[in-house]
Amino acid sequence: MKKDPRRIALSTVPATSPELRIRQKRGQVTFDALIDTAFALLGEKDFDEISVAELAQKAGYSVGAFYARFRSKDELFDAMVLQHVQNRRKMRQRQFATTDDAALLHDLLDETVRYYWGRRRFWRAALIRSIRDPEFWAPMRKLSHEFADALLARIRARAGRTLTKTEEANARFAVQLAFGLINNTILNRPGPFFLEQELFIDNLVRAFTLVSGYDELGAGRAARGAKRPKAGTGNRPKRSRG
Repeated sequence: MKKDPRRIALSTVPATSPELRIRQKRGQVTFDALIDTAFALLGEKDFDEISVAELAQKAGYSVGAFYARFRSKDELFDAMVLQHVQNRRKMRQRQFATTDDAALLHDLLDETVRYYWGRRRFWRAALIRSIRDPEFWAPMRKLSHEFADALLARIRARAGRTLTKTEEANARFAVQLAFGLINNTILNRPGPFFLEQELFIDNLVRAFTLVSGYDELGAGRAARGAKRPKAGTGNRPKRSRG
């Protein structure tokens, strides 16, 4: 059996050679361009309506270049989901690090709703894929759990104490409620409120705040701080007159 001369030629290139690094960089550029183009096309049509030929042509590459990087459209979609998860994780970390307590819930939910509305066809395709392939949803489930963990850490700091099991469950349920409502609205559009409406965001923030107990837990710490006497004045006896 004859060996493929292309494989022999490639194997003789040192792993750190400039030639291989250029090939790898070009390959990554093509990979990223195909993913970015797929997201752009999802702004116009559903994922099932996008052909490999159309995607490759729009990205400026051949169909062969597509299949050199993805075995199928499902594998392309897996790469898109990975990019989605990485970007959402970075956004969440930045928001929790830079947003103050008063604005946190509104800013988190406002950005979340606008993001999913902007990529609603991508997210609808992900939801439909999860029905036939439950394991596919594992990265998104982990991402929502990370969101809940970060929120709980912030609520504990806001409350100034360890949360009870009920308080923690309420916060986790608020996260589940918010994402479940967003998913259902994208998939089924039951109404009367929709993601593109400001009223949807306002009501989602209000419901999340009530279910999570976010304001009450923060107010409890503030009340305890207000009751605390100033240093050096708490036990000072009153002076008698005369």
